[in-house]
Amino acid sequence: MNTSTRPNIVFVFADDWGWGDLSCYGHPHVKTPNLDRLAKEGILFSQFYVCSGVCSPSRAAVMTSRFPARWGIHGHFAQHDQNAARGMPNFLDPKATTITGLLQQSGYAVGHFGKWHLGSGEGAPSPYDYGIDECKINVGNGPLLDFVDIVAGQKRSRSSECIIDETISFIEKHQEKPFYVQAWLNDTHAILDPTEEQMAPYEHFTANGLEDKHKGALRIYYSVVTNADYHIGRLMDRLDQLGLADNTIFIFSADNGPEDIHIRNATHSGVGSSGPFRGRKRSLYEGGVRTPFIIRWPNSTPAGKIDNNTPLCAVDLLPTFCNLADVDLPDTLQIDGEDMTAAITGNPSSRTKPLMWEWRFNIHGHCLHKSPLLSIREGDWKLLLNPDRSRVELYNVPDDPMELTNRAEAHPNLVNPMAEQVIEWQSTLPEGPIDPNAGSNAYPWPGTF
Repeated sequence: MNTSTRPNIVFVFADDWGWGDLSCYGHPHVKTPNLDRLAKEGILFSQFYVCSGVCSPSRAAVMTSRFPARWGIHGHFAQHDQNAARGMPNFLDPKATTITGLLQQSGYAVGHFGKWHLGSGEGAPSPYDYGIDECKINVGNGPLLDFVDIVAGQKRSRSSECIIDETISFIEKHQEKPFYVQAWLNDTHAILDPTEEQMAPYEHFTANGLEDKHKGALRIYYSVVTNADYHIGRLMDRLDQLGLADNTIFIFSADNGPEDIHIRNATHSGVGSSGPFRGRKRSLYEGGVRTPFIIRWPNSTPAGKIDNNTPLCAVDLLPTFCNLADVDLPDTLQIDGEDMTAAITGNPSSRTKPLMWEWRFNIHGHCLHKSPLLSIREGDWKLLLNPDRSRVELYNVPDDPMELTNRAEAHPNLVNPMAEQVIEWQSTLPEGPIDPNAGSNAYPWPGTF
């Protein structure tokens, strides 16, 4: 048994799960009994933000506590020619100070299992170059999991099982010392291909008479969520069996909002829920960057608490984890996050730093989800705008979480300083191309195109 006073940390990071994809977040159909149990034993945060509407930049923010646009990471890492066309590097700078590196240097055993997506291909570093002791991954360079990529097929349906198996083995191996392990799931990123057995709990969602032609998008998506929940439950149970749960911080979250069914590889399954919010994957509206976040730390986090007040963010994880692990941050380290220990131990907190986003590319799907190019959240207020002021939208997020009532005209005293701040921030970012349709929500109205 781990007798260290420093806590272990287990961070389960799901892929493309919407804020509303858990029953404890209000989903009326999806069964997530293990994550519901996690929420009953810890704190559920309803205002948790990631730093991008897509995966690679979101993950870079977790690792570095820096807004990913500062690294020039604006979209997902792809083929090197595609990265170049978007003005992006091919990988996260291995010289960056990372949460994994800081914890490794302080004596933690550090593992990463599952999706990497912080760079791949020729010349890209492996996870070992970022302070990780052991790993098995996909979408990156390094030791590979039993499945290679996010593709359909028998092994794809076992992705969460494989990742949790590796995570459990790492914990069993390192249980005598403090450990930090990232279990970054591929589910529910398309392409989804669940087995008939996995889909059995949702057979009533298959359209009558079409069983042989179509499994049903709801049935496919819901079954993948529930299967991932089952394997997360196995991980929770193993911590209990090893006597490690009381000294382990267990976190579940997701990297961005749910995929849109208009995307080609998700046309059979893109029905994840962003809850009550506008926006899906890629969008800067709440549904694109607001995701579930549950944390359990017995004897330190109150059980069954719901925090509707703290605007917690992915960039806060590095300074918070380091504080809890008694790791001093380098004096020269510049971060965008802040230590939110008070919030994760049960005391809702306000931010002292704003949150800022940029999305330079097109947004797919319904025009209601197509946000402006820039966004800033400060206090209760969120401003979205294009740099040329072609769209300016101001929302009081706690009062108007659906972002339906634009208050910009009524509050120029808020709009102007917030706009100046986020536009000035944008001016400091590495240069790169911006899609012609970025920031547009135009609809091809009859007679106008």
